[in-house]
Amino acid sequence: MIVMRTATVLALAACACAAVFMLAAARAADEPKPRELPGLHNVILFHDGLYSGSAPEGDAAFAALRDLGVKTVISVDGSVPEVERAKRFGMRYVHLPIGYDGFDDARRSELVRAVRDLPKPIYLHCHHGKHRSAGAASTIGVSLGWFDNARGKRLMEIAGTAEGYKGLWSCTAKAAPLAAAVIDAARADFPEVTKPDSLVEAMVAVDVAFDNLKLAEKHSWKAPKDHPDLAPIADAGRLADLYRDMQGDAHVEALAEGDRADFRRWLASGADAAARLERLIEAADAARARGEADPLGASKGEMKALFDGLARDCKACHTRFRD
Repeated sequence: MIVMRTATVLALAACACAAVFMLAAARAADEPKPRELPGLHNVILFHDGLYSGSAPEGDAAFAALRDLGVKTVISVDGSVPEVERAKRFGMRYVHLPIGYDGFDDARRSELVRAVRDLPKPIYLHCHHGKHRSAGAASTIGVSLGWFDNARGKRLMEIAGTAEGYKGLWSCTAKAAPLAAAVIDAARADFPEVTKPDSLVEAMVAVDVAFDNLKLAEKHSWKAPKDHPDLAPIADAGRLADLYRDMQGDAHVEALAEGDRADFRRWLASGADAAARLERLIEAADAARARGEADPLGASKGEMKALFDGLARDCKACHTRFRD
């Protein structure tokens, strides 16, 4: 009798362990994995019919989206979308930019209505595909009742959303399912292009130049073989020009006196560092042209210090004025 009871207990325990294992396996299988596709980075399926990822890069990216069956592309980035290129691949573009500090209820409703009503699958992107697109996709998913806030938070973690973008995390954390009437009240004339203001345009250009320099830095400050179109010296010069030009922007002028002084200080420091980096890259290019074995020489440490300083100042400025 005791043996039979022991066997029964062991059998029940085995069933329980099997059930726990199967549940854990199901959860693991349910975890989406970021994918790298031609011209697309950090592509994640947030829900059936909704992808999040980086801005499409060239024809290869739109061909990859077409292979995924994508019918609509929604940009929450500040840069102007490639509307005509998307049309050539049979896709509609919608441009509803948001900030790194999150977005208001009106923009949320517009995004939710766009995802609810427009042809699917939908590809929603920002620049990197980690922060704004993930925050928007998670908030949309909660708002449409596709998943709860905890799931939205987990998807943002998988996407790699930085902890410092508190506004984006807050949008997902505070989201709740929207009533159909609320969604229906949002605008339905979705724009192909939302013209950014001058400061947004400049910041977008800064992001592009900085990303190009980051890639060049990994390849000894020259264009990598698989990206021969990069011109590190031009990107450093462009970055210096952008920082200089932004100091007189109307939006900077409108800041409170203390904020304006700090913002301009960061811009001036960035312009100086980028200009110095430009000169060092130019010297390295000349050394390569002469056939020198170590074209960076003693400048290597200074170049790294300049670039690291630019990154630190950029992050500090974002924390103060954008996050």
